[in-house]
Amino acid sequence: MWDRLVGLYIAAILAGFALANVPTSTIITEQIAEILQLIGGLVIVVFAIAIIYLALRALVNKSTN
Repeated sequence: MWDRLVGLYIAAILAGFALANVPTSTIITEQIAEILQLIGGLVIVVFAIAIIYLALRALVNKSTN
């Protein structure tokens, strides 16, 4: 279960990087690219914090057992 959750979070971080690096084109204007960059950055930070939390929780549980 834990491995699946971490894998999902890593996939979300990679998707955040993809959103943060969307190039501008005729369909995606600069304003839309800025919004996607903001959303991508937030996704990266949120899921990185979630992975750090899971790792710390696993570390604490392992040291107390």
